[in-house]
Amino acid sequence: MSSAATAGGFGTGPLSRAAALLHTLLTVEALLLVTAAPGLAGLLFLGPEPANLPLAACCLLPLGPALSAALYALHHRSRDLTDLHPARCYLRGWRLNAVPALKLWAPLLAWLTVIAFTLTHFAATGLPGWWAVLLGVIGVAALLWGAHGLVLTSLFAFRARDTARLAAYFLLRRGRATLAAASLLVLVGALTALLTEALPALLAAPLLLSLLRSSGSVIVETQEEFTV
Repeated sequence: MSSAATAGGFGTGPLSRAAALLHTLLTVEALLLVTAAPGLAGLLFLGPEPANLPLAACCLLPLGPALSAALYALHHRSRDLTDLHPARCYLRGWRLNAVPALKLWAPLLAWLTVIAFTLTHFAATGLPGWWAVLLGVIGVAALLWGAHGLVLTSLFAFRARDTARLAAYFLLRRGRATLAAASLLVLVGALTALLTEALPALLAAPLLLSLLRSSGSVIVETQEEFTV
């Protein structure tokens, strides 16, 4: 093989692509943990009492922009080992999406907090048992809506209300993407319940990459039907 062919192929082979992906995942994971650290550190000082749910929601506020920036960086990642800028992409994604992400993330956290607080005090409400099931279903639907909304707000510059409508539209329109997001939620829940709540945070980058790939149909339809 000539030196020119070697130079032309460097950074594009399977091993180079794998190395590029690993480098991107590690960089994005580190930056996500750093940018979300103030809130995550606050969670360590909160006990499991239901009265701490509002404080826990406040601690999770920085996580929304961090997740959005990570999705942006993973979507725009290079597969060429000679052209890697994951940190630059992450920081650009954070600057572009911090405020738009919070416009969806904060109401989602508030709504989930209300549901969780109600369920933890359900005996005192006097409501029939099927209400607890209904609230659980609404909470799961809200999380799935949030997954679609997070992908959309990370990759597109829509107004918050338009992103919210599109996320709701895709819940049923793209059932496979919604089911894939649900499977990721189940995985995160299992990892948290069976092992440790820190594990999903440490695996956030590969989990987000899986969300991004399973949302391919949502991204393509949004590009073709809702952007100029």
